[in-house]
Amino acid sequence: MPSYVTSVGMEVHAELLTESKMFCRCQVAFGGEPNTRVCPVCLGMPGTLPVPNKKAIVMVQRTAIALNCTMALESVFHRKNYFYPDLPKGYQVTQYGETNPFGYKGWLEIPSKSGTRKVHICRVHLEEDTGKLIHLPGGGSGIDYNRAGVPLMEIVTDFPPDIDGAESAKEYLVQLRAILVWIGVCDGKMEEGSLRCEPNISIRPEGSDEYGTKTELKNLNSFRSVQLGVEFEAKRQAAVLDQGQAVIQETRGWNEATLSSYVMRAKESEADYRYFPDPDLAPMKFDVSYIEELRNSLPELPLAKSNRYQIEHGLSAYDAAVLVGDRAWSEFFEDCVSQGSEPKTVCNLMNGDLAKLVNEGGQASKITPAHIADLAILITKGTINSKVAKQVLDEAFRSGEMPSKIVEEKGLTQVSDTRFISETVQKVLEANPDPVAQFRQGKENVLGFLVGQVLKETQGRANPSLVQEEMRKQLTQ
Repeated sequence: MPSYVTSVGMEVHAELLTESKMFCRCQVAFGGEPNTRVCPVCLGMPGTLPVPNKKAIVMVQRTAIALNCTMALESVFHRKNYFYPDLPKGYQVTQYGETNPFGYKGWLEIPSKSGTRKVHICRVHLEEDTGKLIHLPGGGSGIDYNRAGVPLMEIVTDFPPDIDGAESAKEYLVQLRAILVWIGVCDGKMEEGSLRCEPNISIRPEGSDEYGTKTELKNLNSFRSVQLGVEFEAKRQAAVLDQGQAVIQETRGWNEATLSSYVMRAKESEADYRYFPDPDLAPMKFDVSYIEELRNSLPELPLAKSNRYQIEHGLSAYDAAVLVGDRAWSEFFEDCVSQGSEPKTVCNLMNGDLAKLVNEGGQASKITPAHIADLAILITKGTINSKVAKQVLDEAFRSGEMPSKIVEEKGLTQVSDTRFISETVQKVLEANPDPVAQFRQGKENVLGFLVGQVLKETQGRANPSLVQEEMRKQLTQ
């Protein structure tokens, strides 16, 4: 059987964080009673006229800049014509053309084994979302138009595809979502449908330059679904070709229960949509100074910040990725470091014990960057050890007291008195003759147990490194 090369193009739809819909004043919200956030404009009633949402336009332009796109200084909205029950107007307002979308010919960097690689972006454009079909309990379908007209941004990768498999497809979506959430244009809640992905998958024999027929997986709403969907579709297409048959260009759905795809409909061609400029919406013009103002308003983006954390602070790629996974979490970290605390110690506290306390919930955290900075300084100076630090953080989380005050009031400072440590080690060795004998017979793994007994005896306050040093000294005498 021949080997195949997988190629994946990505279409990602992101609902924008506006308060109202794209061309009317209806509220944007998730869920709620069906058909309660609608009006004559978003329902496409005759005689109604749309008014563009400026905030949505700005959000798409900021995204396009973040994705290194060439920015359109002139742009128009088009009508994409097709008939489907969830499309009340009989057409969708969108942007069409190579250089007409707000942003085009950009790129996004994703991590790779050799560092980073570029995934090229064809276009970033703005359109309106459709309604939602609902399968009714008694059979048949209903339609909820609450979502119809919600501002929807579409980001399409370029051809030929830079994504060569399921893992790269997932990583692209991870990085793209991080940017959208980071710059505040989308909440990234894939489980609620505010970020949806449609991979276009094709395979070709290894060594061939001719791309195969693609199939599109519709509306995937998790990183896992994207990875598994691409993997399944590549294998399915390979099986079709191995049987001497041809892959059909079609739109397919994804069944999460069976982890398999199924046919929805034959894939439409571009001509089927009969695009033309929307006569109810005026052309838009932007000047260079406006675009530069938007560019200057963007924050440092997640991947760049992650790389900087690794270079400047010596953090691992994993730790840096966790910190930049949420903008508020990253800003918390930087606030701690700005107060003079050691970055790696702060990172360990945040990504370890603090994250655990926050995730457990049950009560609101009273921890501020000043608390973590104070605690990190206590650890770095050797005033307390890591075991005591955990105890102090738990107390500070509940009470809001500063760690240094808790340490002072409860007498939790680390004990480094060599005489005291020596006496305690001797006491522990006398009380544990069997582990001592095992160590002297070559079983060094019991050392941890003995050190733990000293820490238990001193209520965690003894300096662990001094304890271990003294323990080895006395065991080898």
